[in-house]
Amino acid sequence: MIGVAARPDQQRVVEEFFELFKTPWEIYRPGRSYDVVIATVDTQADPIARLIIVSGSDARSVDQLHRLEGSVTRDGTSVEHDGFVVPIYGDARTFRDTGTPIAPFVAAAGSAGRGVRVGYDLFDQISRLLTAGQPADHAASPALDLHIAMVRGWILAAGVRLVEIPPSPAGHPFIVCLTHDIDFIGIRMHRFDHTMWGFLWRSTIGVVVDLLRGRTTIGRAVAAWRAALSLPFVYLGWARDFWEPFAWYQRVERGLPATYFLIPFKGRRGDRVPGAGASRRAAAYDVMDVRDTARALADEGCEIGVHGIDAWHSASLGRDEAARVAAATGEPPSGIRTHWLLADSASPAALEGAGYAYDSTVGFNETIGYRAGTTQVFRPLETRTLLELPLHIQDGALFYPSRLHLSEDEAAAWCDRLIEWARRSGGVLTVLWHDRSHAPERFWGDFYIRLIARLKAAGAWFATGRQAVAWFGRRRRVRFERIGLSKDLWRIHGTADAAAAPALIVRVHQSPTTSVDIAWNAASVIDVDARLDSVVAHVDDWSSMAIGTAS
Repeated sequence: MIGVAARPDQQRVVEEFFELFKTPWEIYRPGRSYDVVIATVDTQADPIARLIIVSGSDARSVDQLHRLEGSVTRDGTSVEHDGFVVPIYGDARTFRDTGTPIAPFVAAAGSAGRGVRVGYDLFDQISRLLTAGQPADHAASPALDLHIAMVRGWILAAGVRLVEIPPSPAGHPFIVCLTHDIDFIGIRMHRFDHTMWGFLWRSTIGVVVDLLRGRTTIGRAVAAWRAALSLPFVYLGWARDFWEPFAWYQRVERGLPATYFLIPFKGRRGDRVPGAGASRRAAAYDVMDVRDTARALADEGCEIGVHGIDAWHSASLGRDEAARVAAATGEPPSGIRTHWLLADSASPAALEGAGYAYDSTVGFNETIGYRAGTTQVFRPLETRTLLELPLHIQDGALFYPSRLHLSEDEAAAWCDRLIEWARRSGGVLTVLWHDRSHAPERFWGDFYIRLIARLKAAGAWFATGRQAVAWFGRRRRVRFERIGLSKDLWRIHGTADAAAAPALIVRVHQSPTTSVDIAWNAASVIDVDARLDSVVAHVDDWSSMAIGTAS
């Protein structure tokens, strides 16, 4: 059991931290014996625990007691863990003997066996990541996941056995959500506007520039010129509209569920849109123009969500947008992603007030990576029910000249790093590929096909946004109950949810390098005894179980 001694204003973030690090914990009670105590405040008496983690940048009594000398930096620092740099936001105390914000110590006899002095406030870091998020310069760091990994590592190094529900579905190392923001449904709807003129420039002069710079091939250049020449025939209805997105995605994603975010109202740029290009935010179509296609996609197992215009700042307008999509599809939408990824600090509450189950706006336009520092679905601290499905990989961020502007080989290397982290840590990797990215003049379709192949090879479970959020919701509803006075015998309660398959995993960490996994459908109570060399599990229905060892 982990006891947590934190400031009263940190209650919400502590609760969310332990939904992401799903392991038994409680608010610290003085005089009670714990396996681990995590303290961001000075406790009235020395905790009785096998491991004490003291966290905070201000001076603590443990510093003087164990002669931990250091100084506070206010311009940020970092920690290295598992080959990653973990940025520390705000004040941090760096200790002289280690040169970092982390210093191990040996606690006094009778109180604890080991201790770790952390020179930053762990829960303030988590709060920052779940609210403001990370700047693009730190996008490559899964900082929140790494904070969890460090805490887990300290606990296991202290010889404490740990029961955990990891963010990995049984039989798969992680989840993948393939998503599409549908901003255009064809070039035929754009005549003599900035979209048409921009396409003509990029598919003629622009493609020549790319060819001279070695950033495209002769074959793609010819295809772009052919598309430009065909434009009058597209308008006349004599040629195929090469920007039509749905048939191409249905073909390359055959058998894989995807989530399509559709514009609710055409011609609306929205209110409070920043930037000089605000007038160009309005779309030339809306969901009513593609209602038959949307229903056909839903029949094939895909999900239709809202590509919101004003929901990010208005619950009332958010309800109107949801109602418009529901009228077209016949089903209330669960999820939303805001057009242009617009959001502010009040957005989570507005989206919750509009009735959405989840949002998928937290991500970057200019790069790929971890805006919230995590691959996990999380609950924004301002909400009670709304969950966030974070966005990680976006086509435009990879290839636009004004963004990363990577070659396909470079983009593959960047994506492979995110895939490898998801394979190691679990969670969900959310991919956004836009409507016309497969077509002239972008030609990002071949890369997308190879990316899907990489994700399949990694063994991921492909899910819609709604399915992924439901799976994490089932994990969030798991509760731990200690049986008797034992520190190692746990009764674990879950809730059945057939729509959230596959099963959860109960993982018992027996050492830093050895763990035992039990696949559990969460429909029945499970008792786990972690004291034995091999875990003993008792459930009502053994047919739902699979036991294996992971090292």
